[in-house]
Amino acid sequence: MTSVLLVDDDSELTTLLKEYLVEEDFRVYTAEDGRTALKFLSQHSVDIIVLDIMMPQMNGIELLQRIRKTSTVPVLMLTAKGDDADRIAGLNLGADDYVTKPCSPGELLARLRAIMRRIERILPPMESLQAGNLVLHSGKRSAEWNGKPLELTGTEFNLLEVLARSAGQLISKQDISKQAFGRPLTPYDRRIDVHISSVRQKLGKRSDGQSWIQSVRGQGYQLIREEE
Repeated sequence: MTSVLLVDDDSELTTLLKEYLVEEDFRVYTAEDGRTALKFLSQHSVDIIVLDIMMPQMNGIELLQRIRKTSTVPVLMLTAKGDDADRIAGLNLGADDYVTKPCSPGELLARLRAIMRRIERILPPMESLQAGNLVLHSGKRSAEWNGKPLELTGTEFNLLEVLARSAGQLISKQDISKQAFGRPLTPYDRRIDVHISSVRQKLGKRSDGQSWIQSVRGQGYQLIREEE
């Protein structure tokens, strides 16, 4: 049974979502603010977190920062309509996806299941994969870069694995979205760009100052295997 923590100060919404998810065979916990959520997570583990951005005492962005210091648990954000700044900030901090409020329980359920499918492996299993300085261990979902551990979120791992499997080749954003995120790319969807930016920072620069992940405007990305 999948366990989920709902973090939102809207008690009416959390009650509605909890009842719906319980009916769909989820084990559901709730927290009304960030501090309560942190205390709960210090004593329990869950499979996924649904996190509202706008909350008193500790907002969702701050809570996500605290979570990502110690955990890669999948996080689905609830964001206000048109609030692109918080949405991008959350993705940059390691959120896996977002849903715009108000949302239907059915939409939330679909997003949760999509994230869990990605975690359970969309791609065919491969024990280890090496592309130049990068080594990915699919079974442990861990990575090494230049022989040192590379800290990645679950979504970043999926994305980097897609690129590594075709290192040196251009992969379209549509194919990346389908393989790494489990769904087609939609217009104005910036998830890939935001996650690529985060991974680029973690890999650092090549000796020529260029990124290890090259982009072709409007087409896609490719992982550079070796120094040229």
